[in-house]
Amino acid sequence: MKPFRSVYIVGYGGYVPVYRVKSEEIARIWGKDPKLTPIKEKSVIALDEDVVTMSVEAAKYALRRAQIDPQKIGAIFTGTESKPYAVKPTSTIVAEAIGATPKLIAVDMEFACRAGTTGLQCVMGLVVSGMIDYGMAIGADTSQGRPGDELEYTTGCGAAAFILGRDTQNSVAEIEASSSFVTDTPDFWRREGEFYPQHAHRFTGKPAYFRHIVEASKLLMEELGLKPSDYKYVVFHQPNIKFPLRVAKMLGFRDEQVKPGLLSPIIGNAYAGSSLLGLVAVLDVAEPGDRIFLASFGSGAGSDAFSIKVTEGIRDKRLLAPLLKTLIDYKKYIDYALYVKHRKKIRLK
Repeated sequence: MKPFRSVYIVGYGGYVPVYRVKSEEIARIWGKDPKLTPIKEKSVIALDEDVVTMSVEAAKYALRRAQIDPQKIGAIFTGTESKPYAVKPTSTIVAEAIGATPKLIAVDMEFACRAGTTGLQCVMGLVVSGMIDYGMAIGADTSQGRPGDELEYTTGCGAAAFILGRDTQNSVAEIEASSSFVTDTPDFWRREGEFYPQHAHRFTGKPAYFRHIVEASKLLMEELGLKPSDYKYVVFHQPNIKFPLRVAKMLGFRDEQVKPGLLSPIIGNAYAGSSLLGLVAVLDVAEPGDRIFLASFGSGAGSDAFSIKVTEGIRDKRLLAPLLKTLIDYKKYIDYALYVKHRKKIRLK
């Protein structure tokens, strides 16, 4: 899906909460061998944080880099599977907080961990068509792992926001094209009224994650006539450490192309902003002319792939807001008891 006119990222921002819980602490509680835990630690929201507050922080950083009046934003799409209200949009709260209301489209999207990139595609369409001048796509989530489940080790908290426009001079990168591959593959789900999601364990690998990312990626590179060696960096959805490295090898990418955007060993990274937060990390170090390959995955199942080329504006604009590494490095550790309290895992009603 190559747009008929150029569309650019004019601003971007990422947010990671300050609190962390170590995997060895989770393993200690559940009697697991800490040497076998898939990541070192993961991010945890504070008591007064949720998807809304994280989205607002990421959106404000994106606005700093975009250097535009928020009133010029014509649409905000927020992708999440853990919004604080079952019936009340997150996007309207974000729009109000950043001063973008009232003349805009505000929509919440849900497609597991793919929701953020699907929002990015929707904003692309609105911008390219000329219906709006600028639009914002957000991917944000809080971890939803059941106590003792594998997801408790890998699902962190965070948000990423991107502002798109048609202004070549006011850009950090151009989105060259995007492609999607979707099937009904039930590898992960949460029914109405259930607090924790369920997953099909190893079934989420070959028929879900790998199949969809590989097919979406091949479609995109075939359309553009590009190959893995044409890209400096590649970012995949990160449910763990092994999957992104394995799918990269399947597609012909090298480990060194993946690692700059691989955040899962540091903060945990399986949520709607997972691949988008990895893109933030890569934009923080990329140089003009670098190509970035991005592929998300959402259980249920689907993948969105993007080809992105960095522009000259990246050098000046990246310094207008905190780098993601700065936010990751500023952290405070908590024990399992405080983690349970912060994530409201003790249900009182």
